[in-house]
This record gives sequence, structure tokens and C-alpha cells, in this order.
Amino acid sequence: MFSFIFLKFYKYKKVSKKNKDLKFNKSNLYEWMNLTKKERFDLSENESNSYLKKRKSLLEEIRKEYKSISKNDQKDL
Repeated sequence: MFSFIFLKFYKYKKVSKKNKDLKFNKSNLYEWMNLTKKERFDLSENESNSYLKKRKSLLEEIRKEYKSISKNDQKDL
């Protein structure tokens, strides 16, 4: 019974560690450096992916806005 509980807790701890959302900046430099190389790589990769998604969504919004503006300009002519 104890081993079962211990394993569950250990697994939960691993999962919570993976979900850590730590961004690199000047104030948390020491926290960042205390991470392992793989953890730093994973976090930077996640940050890069999130940036890419935000950028794509912003580009889509800009395209939609441009289309609506161009349609209004054509109607005014």
C-alpha cells in the first residue's frame, strides 16, 4: 500500500515538474540554470511554439482586417 501511494506521488511530482511554465528572463536566471539541459531545451521549445502560434494568429487577424478594409474601399468606389 505504501509503495502504491509513493509511486502515485512520484508520478504526480514528475507530471507537475513537466508542466512548469518558466520563462527565461533576468529575474529568474538562477532558476533557469538550475534546470537540467533537457528541461531547458523543452522549455525553450515550448516557448518557441507558443510564440509561433501567437504570431500566426496575429497574422490571420491582420489579413482579415486588410480584407475587410479592401472590401470597404472597393464599395466606396
